[in-house]
Amino acid sequence: MKVQTLFIQLCTLACLFSANSNARELTYINEALNPAKLQGSGKLTWWGFHIYDANFYRGASANASAFALDLRYQKSFTGVAIAKSSADEMKKLGVPDTQAQAWEKQLATFMPNVESGQNLTAIYAPNQGTTFYFEGKPLAQIPGADFSKAFFGIWLDPKTSAPKLREQLLGQNCPPPLFQEACP
Repeated sequence: MKVQTLFIQLCTLACLFSANSNARELTYINEALNPAKLQGSGKLTWWGFHIYDANFYRGASANASAFALDLRYQKSFTGVAIAKSSADEMKKLGVPDTQAQAWEKQLATFMPNVESGQNLTAIYAPNQGTTFYFEGKPLAQIPGADFSKAFFGIWLDPKTSAPKLREQLLGQNCPPPLFQEACP
């Protein structure tokens, strides 16, 4: 009976720490989106491997222009590999090679290596561009809507290579106005 009680206490503590950790993580997203509202979530798998969990946040309004994408990695990757993969996905969406390569180099200057359980977040604000965070701490900002549309298009563009994840992230809502996509 003592082992069972101890197990329940440990599970309760783990849940409390997990809830507090998630609340802290959302602080910077809440501040940017004032407040943040989870629109959808899903996971990316590749050849059966769980790569990351994704959460897509919008402001209080479903039509809010600002939004955030939070990726919690389940595998370890180098920052250089993340930058290269991002550029490759941008090219698949039609970004010219020279532009994608320039953005890859820019991303590679600040993308950290990630371990399983760590998160990268990108927040788009119309007048600021995209701000990147690692584990809730700001990394860098890339101004302009062109980069933002290409980068977030990896997940939100209708031509994404992960249409199931796009559907999970958007849910029943329209994409952000940045994508200027007709919405029923």
